[in-house]
Amino acid sequence: MKICQVEKTLVSTNRIKDLGHRPLLVVREKSGGPRQVAVDAVGCIAGDWVICVGSSAAREAAGSKDFPSDLTIIGIIDHWSEG
Repeated sequence: MKICQVEKTLVSTNRIKDLGHRPLLVVREKSGGPRQVAVDAVGCIAGDWVICVGSSAAREAAGSKDFPSDLTIIGIIDHWSEG
C-alpha cells in the first residue's frame, strides 16, 4: 500500500471499454515525486490524502481481476501531515 495525495482529475474520453466510467486521478506519493494515474474506487477530490494499492490488489479493488488497473485508491485518510 502507498500513501498518496490526489492532485487532479484526469480526463480521458478515448479509452478501452474495460475501464468503463471509473474516474481516473493524478496522484503523487510526496511533493515533487513522480505523478501516477490511479483508478478512484471511493470518491476522492483534489487535495485528499489517500491509500492506494497496486498490482493484482489494484485490479480486484477496482472491481475485477480482469480490470486494467495498476493503481487503485481504496481509502481516504482523515488526518495526515506530510513529513
